[in-house]
Order: sequence, then C-alpha cells, then structure tokens
Amino acid sequence: MSDEPWKDWVGRQEIAYDRIGEAPARALAATLNRSVDLAVDPGAALPAVFNWLYFLKFAPMSEVGPDGHPKRGGFLPPVELPRRMWAGSRCRFGAPIRVGDEAEKISTIRKIEHKSGKAGEMVFVTVHHEIRVGGQTAIEEEQDIVYMGIPETFRLPAPIPLPPCDWREIVAVDPVLLFRFSAVTFNGHRIHYDRSYAMEVEKYPGLVVHGPLQAVLLFDAACRREPNRTPAGFDFRGVRPLFDFDTATVNGRSRDDGATEIYTATGDGAVCMQATMQWA
Repeated sequence: MSDEPWKDWVGRQEIAYDRIGEAPARALAATLNRSVDLAVDPGAALPAVFNWLYFLKFAPMSEVGPDGHPKRGGFLPPVELPRRMWAGSRCRFGAPIRVGDEAEKISTIRKIEHKSGKAGEMVFVTVHHEIRVGGQTAIEEEQDIVYMGIPETFRLPAPIPLPPCDWREIVAVDPVLLFRFSAVTFNGHRIHYDRSYAMEVEKYPGLVVHGPLQAVLLFDAACRREPNRTPAGFDFRGVRPLFDFDTATVNGRSRDDGATEIYTATGDGAVCMQATMQWA
C-alpha cells in the first residue's frame, strides 16, 4: 500500500451550511450534566467544541456500512482498512458561535499518509475545517483520521503514566453516557453502543469511549476550573483506548506559560487522551 491511490483526494473540498440550533446544544449540556449552569438559550455563545453537534451527515440506512459509519467514498477517500477513528485535532478559536447563527463550514483534505509499523498498515487523513459566521472565522480545526486493520487479538499499547496534576475528577463512562453522546452527534459507529459487535468483530474488550467525548469532557473541565478565561486553542490526541468498564478520570495541571494540560486516564493512571488548552 502507498500514498499513490489517494493523491487525487488531497485538496478536495466540501462546503456545508447549518443553523446553530438550540436542541442539540441542550442535549449535550444534559449529557454532560450541565443543564442548569451552561447557557444554551437563543443568542448564547456556545462552548467552541459544541460545533461538533452541527454540520452532521445524515446518511440513509441504505448508505451505512457494517460498522455503522456511512459507506466509504465521497469526500473522504475510500480507504479499505476496516477500522477508522478520530485520532486527534488542533483547534483555534476566533469569533464565538451563538445559538441561532447561520454558519458555513469549509472542509479541505490537506494530507493523506500511509504508514506501517507494529500496529500494521495505517492510513492517516488530515482534514482542515473552517467554520465561518457572518464572514468571520469562528473556528479552525485540523483533524486527524486514522484507518487501520482489525487485529486477531486486541493488545493495549504500553501505558503512558499520568503526570502529577493539580486536580482530578472521576467520570462515569457508562453505556448510557456513550449511547447519548452517539445519539446527539449522530455517530452510528457500533463500537460505542453494540457490545457484541465491539468485542466479536473489532476485538475490543468492551465498549469504546468516543475520542470526541473525551475531548469534550477535557474541554468542559478546564473551562469550569478557569471560569474567567476564554479558550483560544485546544489540541488533543488519543494515545490509548478508554473503555466503559474503566474507572475514568479527568485530570489537569497549569503550565508556567499559562496553558492548561488536561488528561483522561484510567483508574490506575494510564493516560488515554492528552490535551492542551491555550487561553486568550
């Protein structure tokens, strides 16, 4: 396998439009247990990561693949490797997005790269997203999507120990939370709610906690810890799967440069997602 089959996809672009409705924001606020103190009324400025509730692709059932995702092809290249995941993002925030806004999203494939290593064949697709409101850039995000094979036997990567942190929160990542997040983001990937599929087909030991759900939990915790600061940038990367049977924690510490480092981790201190919040 090489990068050659996908060269025609680099530079591809699609444009989508959406109205920033109140209902999806209310649904995610409830899922985060933040219904009371997170403003989602018309005109309210939403947390920047709430943009993942919008511009969703509503594929009909006839166009859904066996993993619950839309079938391969279209905007993204039809990589044949069966497992695909959102590996991480680098986000920059400008003008706020408010409930009721009419928004435009421009997505461009920036890079497609084939790699081979201990985990086997992998294809990384980097997509740049720009969301505009009223002609102003509200959010820029560079997103990494990885495609890989399904191993015969699941093996966890070597743990990265959680560094000393200033604060820690325990999060119940139970099947109800995973189902509700799948529903509000219209994510049909069966590894998050279909235990038999996750274990028998994709060889995981349990239900997989979504990467973007972990990112939302990290972002939300950092904002609650720093209520008088405004996020300017948010970078995150998954380094180890997190499962519904894990005792999950969200952890954070302040850096000397003013940024906040945030981590999801298992109960025994293995980092699952690492992130950095830059403040305005």
